[in-house]
Amino acid sequence: MIRLTRLNNEQLLVNPDLIEHVELTPDTVITLINGQKIMVRETAEEIVERVIAYRRRVLEGVSGAVLHSGVRYRPESGRHEG
Repeated sequence: MIRLTRLNNEQLLVNPDLIEHVELTPDTVITLINGQKIMVRETAEEIVERVIAYRRRVLEGVSGAVLHSGVRYRPESGRHEG
């Protein structure tokens, strides 16, 4: 989840996987895949940075779990090896 701020300064958490697109009107408007629109104070650039940071954390968690399990994924073979 990424933390954003509504125009009334209320904090909210958004699942970045549900973001369809971000519009740059005078205010930043996020449209979710279900059609819901959210107006936020953050710029589009800030939102992109937060999504990238979120995805990094997720991928680091996955790679850490793979390292700790002793299972390695071999992309060339498409198989997991233990």
